[in-house]
Amino acid sequence: MLHFIVVIFGFTGILGKLITVPSDALVWYRMLFASLSLGGFLILKGKSLKMSKKGLLFTLATGLVIAAHWVTFFEAIKQSNVSITLAALASTSMFTAILEPLFFKRKIQAYEFLLGALVIVGLYFIFQFETENKVGILIGLVSALFASLFTVINGKLIKQYDSSRISFYELSGGVIGLSIYSLLRYQALPDFSLSQSDWFWIILLAVFATAFAFVVSVEVMKELSPFTVSLSINLEPVYGIILAFFIFGEDEQMSFEFYLGTAFIIGSLFLNSYLKKRMRKKAELH
Repeated sequence: MLHFIVVIFGFTGILGKLITVPSDALVWYRMLFASLSLGGFLILKGKSLKMSKKGLLFTLATGLVIAAHWVTFFEAIKQSNVSITLAALASTSMFTAILEPLFFKRKIQAYEFLLGALVIVGLYFIFQFETENKVGILIGLVSALFASLFTVINGKLIKQYDSSRISFYELSGGVIGLSIYSLLRYQALPDFSLSQSDWFWIILLAVFATAFAFVVSVEVMKELSPFTVSLSINLEPVYGIILAFFIFGEDEQMSFEFYLGTAFIIGSLFLNSYLKKRMRKKAELH
């Protein structure tokens, strides 16, 4: 079930390429329908949506960061392709290695410098040999920065609040933020006159690949260790790149140097999980 969810996460990039609406509107639809679906699920389960005023405002604001991450993610796909974007997004661990010590007021570990170096080597290969996709790579890196930021913020929120409430209010905060942005920029909200195919892919993205995937990913945490979950989630860019190649063919066929650079980046993710497990075992022994 966990790997099924990871495949779904990898499939979101495919959906981003299939949906023809602009990135900001796409994310607005995604967060709107996902928040409605998740809200309905929580009500049916009889779960409380109560949260302190300070916590509510902070969680809604975090939704803006998630919205920014998704908008830049889908825009990177439109500017380049799925493979380039997923490779850039895999650099999230490098940004987390910088941001996490700042948020949790701890020293940067030596191995985090090593992981950061591996990611930089990987990005160097991709930048050098995918020059026509530089805009997409840069937007993908911005998306990775936002992904790292909201992951670190959620690390603090989860210590105080239930994960389902956090997700519901973050999705709602994203809808509110993107609505304000749309009104300021276009003087209107995104309309609902979409093609049948766009409607199908957006509902699939919002309900299946967002709300459903969230609920199941929380459930599997009851049976599996955080290490197993994090290691499996590292396969997201691998699954996504393979799916993109089989679905879009030549559009997703990249240079050898791209795959070499991607291997460095994804390798750093697995090395990170392995080293964290070893450190945790050492800490338990002492």
